[in-house]
Amino acid sequence: MGDTPEGGTAAPEADRPDGRRERDRQLSIGGVLALLREEFPEVTISKIRFLESEGLVEPQRSPGGYRKFGASDVERLARILRMQRDHYLPLKVIREQLDADPGAGAVPGASAGAEAPHDPRIDRATLLRTAAVGEDELASWEEFGLLTPDADGLYDADAAAVARLVAELGSYGLQARHLRGLKAAADREAGLVAQVIGPLRRHRSLQTRAHAETTAERLIELSARLHTTLVRSSLRVAGN
Repeated sequence: MGDTPEGGTAAPEADRPDGRRERDRQLSIGGVLALLREEFPEVTISKIRFLESEGLVEPQRSPGGYRKFGASDVERLARILRMQRDHYLPLKVIREQLDADPGAGAVPGASAGAEAPHDPRIDRATLLRTAAVGEDELASWEEFGLLTPDADGLYDADAAAVARLVAELGSYGLQARHLRGLKAAADREAGLVAQVIGPLRRHRSLQTRAHAETTAERLIELSARLHTTLVRSSLRVAGN
């Protein structure tokens, strides 16, 4: 089987009479992302790489250095993500449970009996609890547009992380009103990324859609690095 870049899916093997084609197929990280997002819309390539760096999943590598995930790897990742999503378990506990019981559930979307996609949104009480903040703080952040509930009164999958970061910045004296510019800049950057990946996300090909997510992650990473470098450069200039 030939290797493919990280953002694509490996070419499927020929059909086998014993029906093991899907079980034996190897996927790139982009292909794994596309498959997992059927159940975990919030998962990212960075998340998969992080779990690998923590030793929770160990994909094979092609001679060119590309990750090659088998069905067991995808099943293991799905189990890890369910433990985090449904039980808020830390990675140490997840690792212990996997070591004690290495069996995993079905690949997301692989069968008609697979569980229904989970709603990644969280309610207000969960956000307050997981971010360890008070109602007054959350109300202030909403006032300045840092967090916004949807029409159902729920928050997206990144809301808790945003809340924790805003709270930590607040410990240095930076209040919500000081951070409006960061939110506005993030919205503009999101618009630029959307322009690039929009056509790819709408493509019929699974490989192309997987490449869209890889491209988005890379653009986000580059944008964040540029922002950090520009801030550091401005501080250096101001200090001279």
